[in-house]
Amino acid sequence: MRIGFDAKRYFHNHTGLGNYSRTLVTDLKRQFPDVDAVLYDEKSFTRTFRLGRKAAADGCQIFHGLSNELPYDLRRGAAGLPLSVVTIHDTAWRTFPAMYHPIDRRIYDVKYGHAARHADCVVAISESTRRDVMRFYDVPAERVCVIYQPVQRMFYQPLAGPLPDEAPYLLSVGSINERKNLWGTIKAYARLSAENRPRLLVVGQGGDYARRCRRLVSELGLERDVTFLGSVNTTERLHALYCGAMAMLYPSYYEGFGLPVVEALLSGCPVLTSTVSSLPEAAGPGALYSAPDNVDEMAAQMQRLVDDEALRKRLAREGGDYCRTKFAPELLTRQMYELYTSLL
Repeated sequence: MRIGFDAKRYFHNHTGLGNYSRTLVTDLKRQFPDVDAVLYDEKSFTRTFRLGRKAAADGCQIFHGLSNELPYDLRRGAAGLPLSVVTIHDTAWRTFPAMYHPIDRRIYDVKYGHAARHADCVVAISESTRRDVMRFYDVPAERVCVIYQPVQRMFYQPLAGPLPDEAPYLLSVGSINERKNLWGTIKAYARLSAENRPRLLVVGQGGDYARRCRRLVSELGLERDVTFLGSVNTTERLHALYCGAMAMLYPSYYEGFGLPVVEALLSGCPVLTSTVSSLPEAAGPGALYSAPDNVDEMAAQMQRLVDDEALRKRLAREGGDYCRTKFAPELLTRQMYELYTSLL
């Protein structure tokens, strides 16, 4: 089975979309040796307009757009071209439009809408994203399936090195933008009892919103309590931070999947997250929940995690069991392989 992959993010993105691409392709080749993966890293014009024909000339039976896009020369039912699959990761520009410039929203709608409407099959990385694809792009249910995002295998393993020196601490992981809601996290954190308040470590980069969050920390007098770590350069370091944390705080307003939630739970770290979008799918029973815009509720749940070690242990155990079952790499890889074979 020869499959062409749009590998732009595979080669050039070192966060979510790149990790998805690399993990999926690596696991397919490991688990199913009959998969002949052709990785395309083309310049913009070819990637957008000619890659379908190039994949056909290379003998690909299926072309998989791993990050929301398909080349425009691939259309469902077109003769002489590969069958097409596209993975849609989220529709954040529709569900959280304030974060995006109007021109960017238009570009995403045109490119990703084309892919969703013309693919032989759309893979959504959560049930929440599947509903969004069907709602926003009028794609019939029979052409949209859910195959959850694979997680790097390191997170399924015990920590190989030492725990971080920063303990005890709470952890926030993710791009620092309005959708991820670090502002709400800091406001809730400030309400924890000062007597037993652990430190808050923030992993991630951001622009103006991150600067506003830093100013909020200063205004609340929390400079000694909140540490901005910036980007974490290795998966090993991130894994260690999850393993050493009392809990991971992720009260996002919207996620296509919620990868840090699953990474944390697989690492034995309980989670406080939101009641919205895909986050209950990602966290299952391993989390406490609050509405992302309810700081009082968020602070109360955060205090429960800090105060109750037995609760933290139970959530970590139940959440880890849930994630190792629902997001087992072998299961997700087989689901993708069976999707490919069903199209041929």
